Amino acid sequence: MTAALRSRYQSSAVETASPQRLLVMLYDRLALDLVRAEAALGEGDRIEASAQLMHAQDIVLELHSTLNPEVWEGAGALSSLYTWLYSEMVLANVKGDARRVADCRTVVEPLRDAWAEAAAILSGQGAG
Repeated sequence: MTAALRSRYQSSAVETASPQRLLVMLYDRLALDLVRAEAALGEGDRIEASAQLMHAQDIVLELHSTLNPEVWEGAGALSSLYTWLYSEMVLANVKGDARRVADCRTVVEPLRDAWAEAAAILSGQGAG
């Protein structure tokens, strides 16, 4: 698949996705960015690691901006977690610290899995 086709497919997938699916897509990409950043740091490629971490930081900022404590009582706790993730990624980037990236992954990956499960449940309810 060419880069142009892949880009068009990805744009279409994002534009037509439900809010739940968009959330899972963001978490999937966040987890991928962290995997890539950790691998790049392991290979000594600080430039690539920085690019991946900066993209991951952008995703966390976007996730954080969507929280609404008036709608969901868990928003405050998740806000604190997003703040911690962001600061850990900044420190990982500044210090070239793969351990901090790994720590972020241990938080992000279970969250991603939980959101994916919740999205699947909601999709199943909508179909019934």
